[in-house]
Amino acid sequence: MSTPAGLVCRAAGTADAPAIVALVESAYRGESSRAGWTTEADLLDGRRTDSDDVLALIGASDSRIVLLERDGDLIACAHIERHADWCYFGMFSVRPRLQGAGIGDALLRECERVAREQWSLRQLRMTVIWVREELIAWYRRRGYVLTGERKPFPYGDARFGLPRRDDLEFIVLAKDL
Repeated sequence: MSTPAGLVCRAAGTADAPAIVALVESAYRGESSRAGWTTEADLLDGRRTDSDDVLALIGASDSRIVLLERDGDLIACAHIERHADWCYFGMFSVRPRLQGAGIGDALLRECERVAREQWSLRQLRMTVIWVREELIAWYRRRGYVLTGERKPFPYGDARFGLPRRDDLEFIVLAKDL
């Protein structure tokens, strides 16, 4: 993979779970997330993930958490999951103070490459909260299109966060590989 200088890409192992949880939480929740532009702090309180969830993803046969590290330090991650002929992409996190430096773009390209070349899948799909206009625009600049499909937000399930508003839902974006 072609990454910004000094970055190493690898698949996560079980020992990586605590660092993954810390990174994901810092990118999406609480005050630390406000240092970057991907925060959900104005939309959701509560957790984004936990060690049990991460370990389950690492242990699943059709699942991989892809890590980007600099000098052995985790700076970005994403989860990909193989389906019949497409791949789900999620849990995309870049350390907030490093966002905007091309790290996320490199990680997204690597996840697309794995889906296409290693898993022989034809499409990458993701869900994004509909009000995340800046994030949706970022994905669209990378070739993702709105499918028109919407999915309900799992209100009442604290595993997905505690909503701060009552109109949240997901939209689906996809890109042919």
